[in-house]
Amino acid sequence: MAITYNNLYMDIRQELRQAGIQAATLEARELVCFATGKTREELLRDGRLYLTPEVEKQVWDLVQRHLDGEPVAYLIGEWEFYGLPLDINEHVLIPRVDTEVLAREAIDFVKEQGKCRVLDLCAGSGCVGLAIAAQARQTRVVLGELSEGALRICRQNIRRNGLSGQVVPLMMDVMEGPSPQLGEFDCIVSNPPYIPTSTLPSLSPEVRCEPEAALDGGEDGLTFYRALLFDYAKYLKVDGFFLLEIGYDQAEAVRLLARESGFPVCRLLRDYGGQDRVLLLRRTEK
Repeated sequence: MAITYNNLYMDIRQELRQAGIQAATLEARELVCFATGKTREELLRDGRLYLTPEVEKQVWDLVQRHLDGEPVAYLIGEWEFYGLPLDINEHVLIPRVDTEVLAREAIDFVKEQGKCRVLDLCAGSGCVGLAIAAQARQTRVVLGELSEGALRICRQNIRRNGLSGQVVPLMMDVMEGPSPQLGEFDCIVSNPPYIPTSTLPSLSPEVRCEPEAALDGGEDGLTFYRALLFDYAKYLKVDGFFLLEIGYDQAEAVRLLARESGFPVCRLLRDYGGQDRVLLLRRTEK
């Protein structure tokens, strides 16, 4: 029996909700749009039209793969962050709404500065640095990332969003420290790997699909924070900002590292769910 686009979307949304997926509305829409080749506007416009059985099966096949643990962003090959469409694949973490707190604070800071330089370390898809560049057009951004697969995605996203004149991708190993040739930055941002190694097996199947190197923060989850704060702080200008995304239970531990590395000014920001999410550090002297 034929079904309309709207009824199919509602059936899928209900299926995802029953599976305990919080973002069922968003994910149902994205899966239907991708499988049918329609934009969001076209899906709304054509809601009362009927699908062919073949197309309906294609949609349900995608839904089943998602229910089996594949993230929607990997299935459709893209995701949105801070209003930007981004290419996404298994080489990068999927941008999350919580990380928009990190981007928002950096954007507010650089807009006040006018022309300035930003370094986005452990850049992944480039989502944070690209959001900053798109919102603050006088800013120049370096995306530092070790994974060649992730760097390819960075390059694609730079081109996709027309930011080639502002943003440069660069292979960088955070654990080896920066090259002095990079110069100084007005703002350094990072969403590094911060999950303790022992916790990785307990993550949901969907999260375990994401690259382990982008999740594993070492034995205590703080390995990358030590490198970032002690090796990169000297490349931050006086009165510059260092913004770090953290795990919900890591605020005090990272604060202590920040003080030891010379950051007396420290502010904690929470995400939209009320969890500790970002530490904002300010360099007051060299």
